[in-house]
Order: sequence, then structure tokens, then C-alpha cells
Amino acid sequence: MNKPATPNSFRTGPDEQGMFGIFGGRFVAETLMPLILDLERHWNEVKNDPDFRAELTNLSTHYAGRPSKLYFAEGLTKHLGGAKVYFKREDLNHTGSHKINNCLGQILLAKRMGKKRIIAETGAGQHGVASATVAARFGYPCVVYMGATDVARQSPNVFRMKLLGAEVRPVTAGHGTLKDAMNEALRDWVTNVEDTYYLIGTAAGPHPYPELVRDFQSVIGSEARAQILEQEGRLPDTIIAAVGGGSNAIGLFHPFLDDKDVRIIGIEAGGRGLDGIEHCASMNAGSPGVLHGNRTYLLQNADGQIMDGHSISAGLDYPGVGPEHSWLRDSGRVEYVPILDDEALEAFKLTTRVEGIIPALESAHAIAHAVKIVPAMDKDQIVIVNLSGRGDKDVHTVANMLGMEI
Repeated sequence: MNKPATPNSFRTGPDEQGMFGIFGGRFVAETLMPLILDLERHWNEVKNDPDFRAELTNLSTHYAGRPSKLYFAEGLTKHLGGAKVYFKREDLNHTGSHKINNCLGQILLAKRMGKKRIIAETGAGQHGVASATVAARFGYPCVVYMGATDVARQSPNVFRMKLLGAEVRPVTAGHGTLKDAMNEALRDWVTNVEDTYYLIGTAAGPHPYPELVRDFQSVIGSEARAQILEQEGRLPDTIIAAVGGGSNAIGLFHPFLDDKDVRIIGIEAGGRGLDGIEHCASMNAGSPGVLHGNRTYLLQNADGQIMDGHSISAGLDYPGVGPEHSWLRDSGRVEYVPILDDEALEAFKLTTRVEGIIPALESAHAIAHAVKIVPAMDKDQIVIVNLSGRGDKDVHTVANMLGMEI
């Protein structure tokens, strides 16, 4: 594939059709188009509305706990012996991950649209918990679709969702993971068009979801950029984030995209290796296709059938990626690198031991790449890793991997 021409700004787009170059768009059933167009109309009304922004900022500050901290990881830096490592501490947010940023924005949008019911999909459960949380805060009934496989391996988050008043519907189709949960949520939305708002958790799906999720999550990168300038007096040399659907990553990356000297690296789930099918590295081992209403890089067979991927991390086992990431990949602005399950597990253990921070397995993938590159960097260089969530939800998975019982 030919590399796209370099745009004047990597922070523009999507276009009016929701396209980032050849990626994105809205490939949905006719019954969904009125809903999508209504969502786009309301989104265009609120995204520059000062009253909407003020309400979101107030909730983000006093309810979610923003700004999240930019933390110098002194223990990890000393252990690796190279560049300075900073963590953007999204794990400190209310509900324990970056997901609350997007959920607060979308629940306010649902309120503006007069919707009465919230549905969501979730993999690792963090988006489900955040959706259930904002639904409880605003008094909405909430249904969360979650793959049966993920229900089993993320039982603490399932219980949290139920405590918050949400109904968790296990999805047994396919491999019972995030892709299947998203399929069921879309079916629900088509069936309940009048009163239901679909609160998508990642920067994928039909336009305008990739744009609005990115904009709500860009608070991560905007804060990190200002914080590193204040703490170090300059921009970082490298920023790293894990990429499943890609919301925490695009949230960190977007404010830095036009900073030419900042190297940007997205980390995919390499699973048990890219030579087989037990991974979720769609941009390293996939090809362009259409899934969940947008054109993007996907794991698919020769007949175009979507394959079920694998990752130790429930939040990274999506067989596609947000369309803006696909565009950034082909443009060459962002590098996308796979990390194996074993490498992520070692980074999980190392961070816990030297920093006293238990990271989410998603975040551990990003840390694992820092572990690889930081020792070869100069001591005056700076790396920011997005610590997208805390690892409480993953202790059972890790215990199983280590052959231990809780």
C-alpha cells in the first residue's frame, strides 16, 4: 500500500463522511442511519458549546478526580538505567481507568439527546464499570454486554457493575469476547431506536464515535503535554500507550501528533506470537476491512471472515482497531509494535515490585515496550507511558498464569 501524503496537520480529520484517509466512515444498516445522523447532529452542537464543556470539566474535576498525575517512575527508571520514565496515572481516576473520561462526555450527550436508557459493551470490564457508574450518577437504567469468556476472567468488575445497578448480559456467541459483545450491543440499539443511547467504549465504530471518543479522551494528552512542560521544561522524546480499540492511546497521542520530534508508539497485543493466530495485532498482522461500522485494519481470513484473536488482556483482544490509528499507521506518524503475553506479564510483575503500582495488563503491554527501549536511551531523555488503568481486575488472571490460587 502506498504511504499517504503527509497532511498539514495530523490533528485534522475526520472529513465530513467520517473518513481518516481511506479508513473510518459509517457502514451500518439503514435502520441505524437515522440514529447515527441524529448523534452526529447533537455532537456537532455540543462539542464547541461552552456550557457543555463547563459541565464536563466540572464532573471531570470533582467527580472523576482530574487532572490525573504525571508521575516520575523513579524505581523503574533506576532499574532500567536509561531514559527517565513517567507514568500518566489514569489508574487514579474514579473507577480505576481512562474509561470514565469518555463515559462522562457521552452520558452528558445522551442527556442532551433526551435518551432514557444506556447500553454499552465491555471487554476487560473497565468501560462497563464506568458506564454503569455514570448511569447510576444520572439515574439511567444500564445494560452492559460482555463476552462470556470475559465475564469469567473479569468477575470483580462484573460484580461492581451489578452493585452499580447495571444488568450484565453475557454473550456466548463466537469466542465470547469484546467483538461479540459489541455485535450484541449494536443489535440492541437497532431494536430500541427511540429511547436508547449506545455508549461505545473505544475509538471505533461508525462516525462520529471515533471522533467523539478521541476528543473526550484527548484530555489525557493535553494534560500530559502541559505537565511535562511544567516538570521538565520540554516535551518528551517518546510516548507509549497500549492499543486495543485504541481510546487511551489516541487520547494520549492526539495532542502530540504535530510535535515532530516526539516519537509515538502504540502497542498491540502480540499474544503468543504473530506467526500463529493467537494474537490481536491487527495492524502488524491484519489487513483493511469493515467491522462494526467502519473500515480499518482487522484480523480476517482470506474470505474476509473476522477471526477471533487472543490476548492475556481482556481489553486488548479486539480483532480490529480504531480507524484513526489505521490512518496514523499508514501515514507513518505512529509506530505500532506487538508485545507478547509473557512480556506483558513480566512488566506487570516488575512495575508492581519496583514502583508499588499494580498496573492493568493492558498498561503492562505499554510498560513492557518501555522496558525494551529505555535502557538504550540517554539518561536525559524522557519517555511517557500511559498507565491506562489499575490491575486490581487482573489479579485472578495473573494468579492463574503464575499457577497460584487467591
